[in-house]
Amino acid sequence: MLPPQPQAPPAASDACLTIVHSLMCHRQGAVHGGEDETFAKRAIESLVKKLKEKRDELDALIIAVTMSGRRPSKCVTIQRTLDGRLQVAGKKGFPHVIYARLWRWPDLHKNELKHISVCQYAFDLKCDLVCVNPYHYERVISPAPPSRLVKDEFVHDCIQVEGESGTHNVERKTGGWDSGYGCNSSLPTVEHLNKNFWDPPSILQHSSMEQRPPSPILRGQLISPEHWCSVQYFELDHKVGETFKVIAQYREVKIDGYVNPSEPNRFCLGQLSNVHRTEASEKARLHVGKGVKLTLSGEGDVWLECQSQHPVFVQSQYLDKEAKRAPGDAVHKIFPGTHLKVFDLHDCYDTIKNKAQKAQSAARAQALAVSGSPEAAHAALQVVGPKAINPESGTLTRDGMAQINAAANIGVDDLRRMCILRLSFVKGWGPDYHRVNIKYTPCWIEIQLHRALQLLDHVLQWTQMYEAGQDH
Repeated sequence: MLPPQPQAPPAASDACLTIVHSLMCHRQGAVHGGEDETFAKRAIESLVKKLKEKRDELDALIIAVTMSGRRPSKCVTIQRTLDGRLQVAGKKGFPHVIYARLWRWPDLHKNELKHISVCQYAFDLKCDLVCVNPYHYERVISPAPPSRLVKDEFVHDCIQVEGESGTHNVERKTGGWDSGYGCNSSLPTVEHLNKNFWDPPSILQHSSMEQRPPSPILRGQLISPEHWCSVQYFELDHKVGETFKVIAQYREVKIDGYVNPSEPNRFCLGQLSNVHRTEASEKARLHVGKGVKLTLSGEGDVWLECQSQHPVFVQSQYLDKEAKRAPGDAVHKIFPGTHLKVFDLHDCYDTIKNKAQKAQSAARAQALAVSGSPEAAHAALQVVGPKAINPESGTLTRDGMAQINAAANIGVDDLRRMCILRLSFVKGWGPDYHRVNIKYTPCWIEIQLHRALQLLDHVLQWTQMYEAGQDH
């Protein structure tokens, strides 16, 4: 008897049901029955219906999936939604991630995808159309951090956020002031060495957590703080309990929902009472569980691990930068078991220096413009570039003046926010949630990073910004 011949893949001209059945047979990690199979079927049905009018792309999808990417295929596109996410069976997710999970990597996380060079409509290219061909993306996973075993799918030096795709190493800037700001003085750069601030060489040699050479900031000028962080706990807009400080010898701190009051590197929220506690806070506290673990790395970088059984939501300007979002524009949802970097001291220091210097230069340009000085245009040029100047008259444009005013209004509070992390348990907030502010979440914490604040204080004194910060 001849062996059974393999069934030919369907064509775009076939019935939707036939195509969906064939594509369902090729999904990875398939488990028959249950919510996952229902979701997969709905997602595939939705995609096939969208592509019925674009038969060449539907054929490309069928070829890519049924041949497991062995034959090159073109982009398979759908319309980008306003928030970039696709809703299927009551769940929202990024379309390229949804279909990459279905047909390639069931355990894929949001920021582990990088498009291949031939893809013209990759998600991160921000086109009106989004390519969902799962074989137009590669999975990128960073090495695991030292001293702990972490599942591969949870390891990355970038982020898990709803907003971008592609894990990549971001080039960190080092050095003094940006010469474009026109300041002759400069703060010490990150080039100075002081190994007393850093992990022993034996640890560094095996560590992939640090991607820059050991180069502590401000060698010999500042003594490392006694405590590396302070944690404050809030329910809605009410602070509960005393501030919890972690001394520098403990490079890890756990914040959980239990009740032990005596461990120096464990902040137990369950022990804290609040006479004004609401029912929402009471319910949320029940789900904190093992909470989160923060780890100090190197001189001042911070990694976070979600040990709770529920997601936590983090506000971090480092994660904003990694996601190519404006500072404060996103709240990052961190799933259980995830271990990721949430703060980079060198990036923070470089950004603070540049912002402080720009504010100082902008204030000078602002004063010159108000006084009608002919030097105002030149000063503005150094702060906001040539677009601020009318090429015909050589004077400041209205938009240029607005940019000067915005830069000059950067104050202490704006820079201080770069040195803190905010995290809510169970409930999210921000533009993607109905709670617009973290103060509307039932239980949350604020982590102040002392080394970063110490460096900020140094920058403020150096640039004499205290007066401007107080006016802000």
